[in-house]
Amino acid sequence: MPSRPGRRAVASLLAAAALFLTAACGGSTDTPGGIDISSGSHHLNLVAFSAGKPAFDVEIPLFRKTHPDIGFSQSYGASGDQSRKVVRHVPVDVVNFSVQPDVTRDVSAGLIDKNWESARPNKSVPFTSLVVIVVRQGNPKGIHDWADLLKPGVDVITPNPASSGSAKWNLMAPYAAASDGGRNPKAGQAFLKELIGKHIHISPSSGRDATTAFEAGQGDVLLSYESEAVMLQKQNKKAGLAPVEYLIPPQSIRIDLPVTVVNSSRDLAAANTFVDFLYTAQAQRALPAGGFRPVDPAIIAQTRDEFAAQPQFLWTVEQLGAELGKGTAGKTVSGKRLTKDLTGWPAVDNALFSANGVVTKLYQAGGQ
Repeated sequence: MPSRPGRRAVASLLAAAALFLTAACGGSTDTPGGIDISSGSHHLNLVAFSAGKPAFDVEIPLFRKTHPDIGFSQSYGASGDQSRKVVRHVPVDVVNFSVQPDVTRDVSAGLIDKNWESARPNKSVPFTSLVVIVVRQGNPKGIHDWADLLKPGVDVITPNPASSGSAKWNLMAPYAAASDGGRNPKAGQAFLKELIGKHIHISPSSGRDATTAFEAGQGDVLLSYESEAVMLQKQNKKAGLAPVEYLIPPQSIRIDLPVTVVNSSRDLAAANTFVDFLYTAQAQRALPAGGFRPVDPAIIAQTRDEFAAQPQFLWTVEQLGAELGKGTAGKTVSGKRLTKDLTGWPAVDNALFSANGVVTKLYQAGGQ
């Protein structure tokens, strides 16, 4: 999938703003907030998607209070790119990707166990987020719902779905709203056609790069995780910069963010200990400090007021996949003839993001 026009034009702005964002988000990956996380007799390599960093900036120092002998190195980047790095056998013990298909890629390479989803609660998703709309101070474009993104002159920033899992969620949310959860795919496709063709002119490689572009002054609207919006508000307040605002549309989508252990880990015991920790009450209560939402029902209720707003309705990938996968039985997908309908992420990925998917074709055609 080719990059959107305009990406090269903002490369220098992105590079300059990235220096500020790195400092604002905690410095080097070994010292989030100036706290040492690398020392210890055991060592884990975390490979994760870029926007997940604030969660681990909270969770790793908390974990090391009771496990000071386990140190960490971290690598962050676009989810798809990180998944491909794992296939190329970079040192890794634990992965956190933004979409299930990026885990599936590493399962196919034999690096993650096939039963990874059932290995832990909530299908191995210890924290979630949701897609929000970030706007400039005062909301000068009057954005309140997805349809407002299609107003003349509104410039929307969202990453490239060829490399970024964030981009997939960002497009799935308005698609689900416009298509009634996939029941009216033509309406969803029509919305995306206008959005991609007329309003998305810059497509950075990752969710964090998209945030950087917005902070550098590009665009009127940023589609992003709620966690990124929270991070952006905090860093701007700390730096004395113009504040940004974000809103949760009446319909959005719940973003499930899987974490799992790589079976080639050199310290499986330590890796499993850390991932198990993410489901403890202590770790779940700490997640809102990083802008993410817990998955433990009791702690969801306890931490509700720590978020600026609550969603009215959230679609799930399971709901969307149940509709988009209808009628796929008997068809050939990725060289295999299906004996039953696709569901969940495989159905969504096939319908929207595969080589013949709606989103892929729209990007290739420039939204036309």
